[in-house]
Amino acid sequence: MRLARRVFKGFAIAAMMSAVGLAALLWWEHRTEVTLPAPTGPFAVGRAIYDWADENVLDTLAPVPGTKRELLVWIWYPASPDSSAAIDDYMPAALRTAIARQGGVLLTQFLTRDLSKVHAHSLRNADVSPRQRSYPVAILRAGASLEVVSYSTLAEDLASQGYLVVGLDAPYRTRVVAFPDGRVMTRIPQNNPEFCEEKGGLEQAQCVDKLLMAWTADIGFVLDRLERLNHADPSGRFTGRIDMTRVGVFGHSFGGAQAAQFCSRDARCKAGIDVDGALHGSVIQAGIHTPFLFLLSSQGDFSSDAEVRQILADIQSVYDHLPAEGRLRAVIRGADHFTFTDDGALLKSGVFRGLFRLFGKLGIAGRRQLAVTAYCVHSFFDAYLKGDSTRPHIPSPLYPEIQVPR
Repeated sequence: MRLARRVFKGFAIAAMMSAVGLAALLWWEHRTEVTLPAPTGPFAVGRAIYDWADENVLDTLAPVPGTKRELLVWIWYPASPDSSAAIDDYMPAALRTAIARQGGVLLTQFLTRDLSKVHAHSLRNADVSPRQRSYPVAILRAGASLEVVSYSTLAEDLASQGYLVVGLDAPYRTRVVAFPDGRVMTRIPQNNPEFCEEKGGLEQAQCVDKLLMAWTADIGFVLDRLERLNHADPSGRFTGRIDMTRVGVFGHSFGGAQAAQFCSRDARCKAGIDVDGALHGSVIQAGIHTPFLFLLSSQGDFSSDAEVRQILADIQSVYDHLPAEGRLRAVIRGADHFTFTDDGALLKSGVFRGLFRLFGKLGIAGRRQLAVTAYCVHSFFDAYLKGDSTRPHIPSPLYPEIQVPR
């Protein structure tokens, strides 16, 4: 018995020391400075943030009836390299604080990065690069209810290739929206796409379609406001610099569903990309009549084989009816559904990467996944928004992870 007690005590001390060591490692990683991958294009990148309100349209998903539609809009763009602008924070301080309050101590102090230690590459309110008279537009939609700034790696890279990348967050359906005037608004539970999945059947479809309709309407509103900005920007920055005849839309997960739905219904979309998103809405029956790319991971966020089969069947149906000269489907071998965001670059080292690999969720390095994705996105848009070629040359010896099914 004495021996058993000693053994048990030894195991308890070892377990306690391991827990303390793990906590110390997580805290050290939490406080470590980290920089997002550098953009690969020839342009420096600027970023501007706007608060756009619509006095004529109500927000149908707001908890208080009569609330006007209002969006926080992020624009990444080709910037003048001679600008005196400073590099902006990855996330504004108010947004960092609001996210920390929502996440709690364990999540925000140990299991994720300290967002004040994360650095991006965008210059705050820099001048637009004079190298071109105007630049094509790429609307960026986030997955589920995530803030669009969480896709800064993809946004900065595409902007460095010569695009105005425009993302949007909406009060009450984006997880957290922190407006420049200090107002902070959080998502309400019924506006979470994952809440819809709990319903099942017709009720689930109606719930998703309601969210999808609101998000795609917001994309249309943003394009309307970009027209006004191009005509007369009060700051003068974007006046005459936005080419509204060349508009692409892309998004990840539920954002990819929004891209497909918008491109199915609005002729302003000249090319679109769905990054690993299941399709929803009328697009499944109506199809898409503009160039479109389905960019898929090999490890999607699906709960059953039956769900996988239905999602792939919907994608195949839309793909089969796309214009033959403007359709493409590609798979990034080893990519995971959840690391198309900046988490691919911020995923904590050692323990977390080991756990992801243990459960088969990290087939390639997160930064590599983002690099391959950025290459696919700008190559596709270059072909159809810049006219660089008749078809995008997506397969590349530089990126053997890309598979194009026949």
